[in-house]
Amino acid sequence: MDPHKARIVPLLTETQIARRVAELARAVSADYAGRELVLVGVLKGAWVFLADFVRGVTIPVTVEFIAVSSYGEDTESSGVVRITSDLKTSVEGKHVLLVEDILDTGLTLRYIVRHLSMQRPASLKVCVLMDKRERRRVPVEADYVGFQVPDRFVVGYGVDCAEYLRNLPFVGYVDESPEPEEEAR
Repeated sequence: MDPHKARIVPLLTETQIARRVAELARAVSADYAGRELVLVGVLKGAWVFLADFVRGVTIPVTVEFIAVSSYGEDTESSGVVRITSDLKTSVEGKHVLLVEDILDTGLTLRYIVRHLSMQRPASLKVCVLMDKRERRRVPVEADYVGFQVPDRFVVGYGVDCAEYLRNLPFVGYVDESPEPEEEAR
């Protein structure tokens, strides 16, 4: 799929996203009141979500990043997850909230949760902007979910198509139906 020619159908507006991200930040702030929290953003997809989310959190936080690869330039996960950049500081004994853009098959999230759990944090929870339940291949759930989304290839608000379209201020899905001229042929 050529991301430059992709037809994007809006799914979540800027306003809907901003409202829900603020709600998630308030919920996390209340749940972790009186404690410090380490937010671990999953690169590259979660950085836009994390940037907005962290500004709404009202408790002391630090931010770390972990980068993983399972898609490459494909639109389907390969199922093989690898860490391409790990945390720079220890999370042992700390409260950790993993922040991810989308929970899809669950393979990537399960891998990262297991990886972080081995570092013995005081607690480990997961916050995702989008959850695509019908695609789940392994039993994994998020503690905080922004939106349930349909089984479509979504882009925007940090989520990419072959590294493009992350800069869309909304979330949309790629319309892969044939163009009307193509159907007539």
